[in-house]
Amino acid sequence: MSAPARSAFVAAALEAAEAAAAIIRSRYQGAFDVQIKPDDSPVTEVDIACERAIKEVLGRAFPDHGFYGEELGRESADAEYVWLIDPIDGTKSFVRGYPFFSTQIALLHNDELIVGVSSAPCFDGGQVAWAEKGQGAWMDDVPLHVSDITSLSRATLSIGNVPTLAGTARWANLGRLIQQVHRIRGYGDFYHYHLLASGKIDVVIESDVNILDIAALTVILREAGGDITDLDGGPVGLETTSVLATNGRLRDAVVDVIG
Repeated sequence: MSAPARSAFVAAALEAAEAAAAIIRSRYQGAFDVQIKPDDSPVTEVDIACERAIKEVLGRAFPDHGFYGEELGRESADAEYVWLIDPIDGTKSFVRGYPFFSTQIALLHNDELIVGVSSAPCFDGGQVAWAEKGQGAWMDDVPLHVSDITSLSRATLSIGNVPTLAGTARWANLGRLIQQVHRIRGYGDFYHYHLLASGKIDVVIESDVNILDIAALTVILREAGGDITDLDGGPVGLETTSVLATNGRLRDAVVDVIG
C-alpha cells in the first residue's frame, strides 16, 4: 500500500517540521540558554527558534490561518484554520541531552483536528509520523495500524506523566489494571503514541498533558485505527489534561478496571 498524495496542509506541516528538525539537530547536546517558565518547566532559545521557523513556513503557505503555539502564544486564534504547535515537546529531555522529545504540529479546522505531524529528529535516526483525516497514518511512507490485541492479559500498557493521577482515587484502580496486563512500561512523550499507532503496544494512560502535546498524535492514532479520549471518556479538546488511548479493542476492558 503506497502513501496517498500529500495535501497542501500535510506538505506544509512536514516542511515546517523539517525546518524545526534542522535547528534541533544543529543545537542538540550543545550549549544554549535555558529559562524557567512560570509553570516551572524549561524553555530554551532553541524552542523559540523552532516555533518561529514553523510559523514562517506555515504562514507563508497559509497567510489566513491562525496559530496557537507553546512558546509564542496565540495569533488569529479565531480563524477557520488554526495550527497547534509544540516546537519541542519534551524540552526537559532536550536540555538533558537524551532524545525523547519531538516537534508536534496539528491543524484544527472549526474545532476538529484534521492533520497531525509528529517529528522526533534525534530519536533512532529520526522518526516522522503524519496523518490526515480520512487518509490513514504513516511513518516514512509505511502505513501505521494499531494492534489486534483484545485481551488485557496479552496487552502492553505504557504510562506517562502521572503526578496528578497519583493523587486521585483512580490510582488504586490503575494498580489493579497493572496487575492484569501482560507488560507495563513508561515510554512517555511522543514515543508511546508512535508505538501504539504502529501496533507495538496497546494502551497509553497519561495525566498532566495539554492539547499541544497530543493534538497531532490524536490525528495519527485515530487514522491508525485507535481511539483517544481523556481519562473520563471525554473528547480531546483545547482543555484536555489527561489521556486514555487504546487500540480500540481494549477500551471497554480498560474502562471496566480504572473507572
